[in-house]
Parts: sequence; structure tokens; C-alpha cells
Amino acid sequence: MSAPAPPRVYLDHAATTPVLDEVIEVVTREMRRTGNASSLHDPGRRARRVVEESREQIGEALGVRPSEVIFTSGGTEADNLAVKGTYAARRDADPRRDRLVVAGIEHHAVLDPVEHLVEHAGARVTWVEPDAEGRIGADALQAALDADGGPGTAALVSVMWANNEVGTVLPVPDLAPLARAHGIPFHSDAVQALGQVPLDLGQVDLGVVTGHKVGGPLGAGVLTAGRDQAPVPLTHGGGQERGLRSGTLDTPAIAGLATAITHATERGAEHAAYLGGLRDALITGALALDPGITVSGPWTPGDTSTRLPGNVHLRVPDCEGDSLLYLLDAAGIACSTGSACQAGVPRPSHVLLAMGVPEAQARGALRLTLGHGSTQADVDAVLAALPPALERARRAHAASRPSAGARSA
Repeated sequence: MSAPAPPRVYLDHAATTPVLDEVIEVVTREMRRTGNASSLHDPGRRARRVVEESREQIGEALGVRPSEVIFTSGGTEADNLAVKGTYAARRDADPRRDRLVVAGIEHHAVLDPVEHLVEHAGARVTWVEPDAEGRIGADALQAALDADGGPGTAALVSVMWANNEVGTVLPVPDLAPLARAHGIPFHSDAVQALGQVPLDLGQVDLGVVTGHKVGGPLGAGVLTAGRDQAPVPLTHGGGQERGLRSGTLDTPAIAGLATAITHATERGAEHAAYLGGLRDALITGALALDPGITVSGPWTPGDTSTRLPGNVHLRVPDCEGDSLLYLLDAAGIACSTGSACQAGVPRPSHVLLAMGVPEAQARGALRLTLGHGSTQADVDAVLAALPPALERARRAHAASRPSAGARSA
């Protein structure tokens, strides 16, 4: 008889987190009802009422007007609409504005649209590089605005609210006014920040959140777009969502999204304090296990303002992060090496490289992220599983390196 599988510990909440029970109830209720929110009959008006009440609920939670809430299929679509659509609109209005000013640590949901515009739309990019802890300061952004032709050539500034890999919280409320002073729209991917740090998307021109990071349904997100923002739409059809995002509205998902966002914002402070305690216990325990382990990004025990309370990002010397991931997975621990969208790609994190981490160190990255349902028992399980996983990963790393004799041959 084979040995029983180890109990599963889920520590990849930054990739996605379990759906809340109350969200399941709301989505299930709405799925049992019929109605297209664009129809004029009674079932359609009922569906429209659910959508608009959800819009009001989300607007209040995020600090924006209901009319500024645009429903999308998630963070990636919302980022694409913000970046591509705003660039096209600004370039059409003023051909001199052919430049994007973008943080070098952005998620690929932002980086890839930017690269697309460079390759296919003649865009130029000024990268704003972070410091060694992943922070971007006002001086760095101002220098980027002044570079490459000056602020008059910039179509958009994009700086994420919190980094998805190393957990650094960026000073977006201090950065956005620098762009606005020159009439440049400021976009922020706030997907990781929602529910973990105070979030007011009214402070930016274009903001992005998604439901599945906070217990909402997969495939439901929001772009907040100020009333003076008019990105060129990426899809055309029925003209829904201010004409910016055509398509039949997913009433059940939108209702579930509103429930999850409200839950995240109302309980954010309590949730952050709880997760921060678990995070500190995990980091402290990991550092005690091996003096070679280092923490990526800012970390001060008890602080949940400069680092996401649920983020633990470790760099482990003399081993590959992928090896650690698979060994921990075999021990019942689900975690990652960084962005889930890059899982399985054997290359070091662009975030760590932008922070100045040498490539050899960047390859030994391990990200463990906590969320609702995480417990001290989860932390204890990781700390128990880590030493044997480290030993095996390092043996594999040493075996994969050429011997001194082979190198000199």
C-alpha cells in the first residue's frame, strides 16, 4: 500500500485564492435567474439592476464614482485596455505623445502590451527602474518624465500599486500627481494591493483590480477610468461599459465580484494584521533555518505598509527555485517562484533583475503568499518541510554543475 499523500498547504494566494462562501452563494443565486442586462423587458431590467447596484457597491469600496467602474474579464484585459487604449487615444490627439513611462517591475499584463505597442505602434518606452527593495521614488519618476523628449512626449505613466513577486508596496499616491501635473494619465495595476493595503483608486486616472485575488470569481475584474479618460476600445459590438468594453455583461460574476471587493475592503485592516503576523513568523523561521537565505523587498517585523502583509519572498543560495517548488509540492506545500503567468519558464525573474539581484541569486527565488484560510499550522508545515527540500535541491544543483576538471578541459 502506498503512503498517504501529505496534507495540502496552500501558500500561493497571490496567484489565486479560494472563492468565499458568500460569493458562491451570490453567484449561484444569480445563475439561476435569466436576464440580459441590455434587454428592456422585466428580466433584463432586473439583471441591469443587479449590475448597477454592484457597480455602485464597487465604486464606493474603491473610492471612485460608479460611472468610472468598467467591468472586464479580469486584470489582464483591464491592463490591456488601459495601456493600449490610452496610448492610442493620446497619440491620436497629439502625435508627439509616442512615449510610455513604465515601472521596470510591472506584471506581464502591463509589460506585454507595452512591448506590443513598441513593436506594432511605434511607441517608445522609458523604464523607471526600482531601488534594491523594489521601490520607485518621486525622483526616479520625475527623471523618467523629463527624459527622452520631456513630459510633452509621454502618453501614459504606469506604476503598479504593489508588486506581485516581492510584495513591495509602491507610493502611488505620491507618484500620480507628478504625471497629472503634466496632463499625463496615470495608470496603476492594483491587483495585489486590494484587500491588503488601503486602496483609493480615485487617486489615479486608470486603476485595475480583479476578483480572484480576493475570493471572488475567476474571469471578473474592473478597470476604473476617470470621467475624462476615453481609451480607444479593444473590442467593438454592443457598446456596453461606456463603449469601452462591448460584450454581454456577466451578471452572476459581477454580483460575486462586488461581494468579494466589499468583503476585502471592509475587513482589510483586520486581515492585514492577521496575515502580517503569519508572514513575520514564516520569514523569521526561514531565516533561522539557514543563514544564507535572504528576504527580497522591504521587511520590518510588524510593518504592513511597505510590504504586502501576505507576501514572503525568499532567495535561497546554491539551488534553483523550480527545484524547491517541486520538492515542496511533493511535501504538500503549494507555492511558487514568482509570477504564476511565467510558471515553468526557466529564466530568472525580471523583477529581481531590475532590483539589481545577480542572475545566480535570482534563480533561487521562492514566493510563499498567505491569504484567507491561512493559519499558523500552515507556517509550521512549511518550516518543517523546508530543511529536507533545501538539502535535496542543493544536492541537485551541485550535481548539475560541471566539475572543476570538466571546466578546465
